[in-house]
Amino acid sequence: MASSSFSFSFSFSFFFLVVFLHSCSASAMPKFPAILVFGDSTVDTGNNNFISTPFKGNHYPYGREFPGQISTGRFSDGKLVPDIVTSALGIKELVPPFLHPSLSDEELRTGVSFASAGSGFDKLTTIASRVIPVPQQLLYFVEYIKRLNKVVGEQDAQKIVSGALVVISAGSNDFLLNYYDLPTRKQQFDVAGYEDFILGKLQDLIQKLLDMGCRKFLVAGVPPFGCLPIQITAQSINITDSSRVCVEEENEDARLYNSKLMRLVKQLQESGQGSKLVYLNIYDPLMDMVNHPQKYGFVETKKGCCGSGLLESGPLCNRLTPPCANASQYLFWDSIHPGEVAYRVISQFVVDNALPRFLS
Repeated sequence: MASSSFSFSFSFSFFFLVVFLHSCSASAMPKFPAILVFGDSTVDTGNNNFISTPFKGNHYPYGREFPGQISTGRFSDGKLVPDIVTSALGIKELVPPFLHPSLSDEELRTGVSFASAGSGFDKLTTIASRVIPVPQQLLYFVEYIKRLNKVVGEQDAQKIVSGALVVISAGSNDFLLNYYDLPTRKQQFDVAGYEDFILGKLQDLIQKLLDMGCRKFLVAGVPPFGCLPIQITAQSINITDSSRVCVEEENEDARLYNSKLMRLVKQLQESGQGSKLVYLNIYDPLMDMVNHPQKYGFVETKKGCCGSGLLESGPLCNRLTPPCANASQYLFWDSIHPGEVAYRVISQFVVDNALPRFLS
C-alpha cells in the first residue's frame, strides 16, 4: 500500500509540473520570437547526427521516453531543457538541430540549436571527439542569419535575432575531458587559471553574439562535476554502492567557476549595449536532487539508468547495455547526462527563477 501511495503521489506531482510549465507561458513569462542555443550535450538536439564523430545519441536506448520512442540524438531518455522551456514559452514544442537537412523555413523563424555533444569553449576539448567547438558554432550562426534573411528579409531577421532567447550551456567538457583527464591544460594552468581562461572564451563568444545582433542571453553555469556518475567511478577505489560519493574537490571547482561566471554576467550586463544577460544556476537544483532524492521520486542518484550506470555514455550506452526498468527513479540517464525527469525539474527552476528576470 505504501508503494502504491508513493507512486500515485509522484505521478500527481509530475502531472502538476507539466501543467505548471505550460500555464506559465500564458501571461507571466517574457515573450521571445525564437530560441537560439549554443553549447554541449545538455542542449544538443541532434547536430552530432550529421557530423563525423562517435559522440552520438541517435541509437537505442536514447530517446526511450521521447514521443514515439525516437532516438533523436538527444543525450537523454527524452526531452532536454531547451525543448521543455521553449514549449512553456509557447514558441514551439521542440528545438531542432540546425544541421538537420530537412530544416524548414518555419523552424528557422522560431529558432534552432547549434550545440554539439562533447563540445566546449576550449578548442582543445574537441580535438579527439571531432565535435563542433562552441566558437565554431558561431560559423553556423552566421549561416543561419543568411538563410533567415532570405526567408523573412533582413529587417525582420534582425528583429528575430535581437528578440530571441539565446541560451549558452557549456564548460563541463572543458574540465571533465580537457583538464581532469588530459594533461595539456593542467600543465599550463592551475584550476583557477583554467577557469579564467574558459571564462575569457565565453566572454569573447557573448561579445561576438552582441556584435551580430543578439540581445537576450541565458547563460548556464556548470553542474556539480563531482556528482556525475562517471566522475564518482573514476575516483572510487571500488564500485560498491556504499563507496560511491560525490568528489568534493571537483564540486568546489564547479562552485568557484560559477561564482566567477555570475560576476562576469553582471559585469557584461552593466556594460550596456541594450542587452539583458541572466545567469542560470543549475548547480543548486542538481545538488538538491542528489541530497534530497525522495522529493523528486528518485531512488538512485549516483549511477545512470543505462547499463551498469558506472561508465556507459554515448556509444557505450547501446543495445548491449540495456537500461533500467524505470528511468524516472534515476537522476541520471547515463553516466554523464540527467534523464528527462531531472531536466523537467531544472526547467521548472528556469521558469521560476531565470525567465522572469527578463521582465525587469
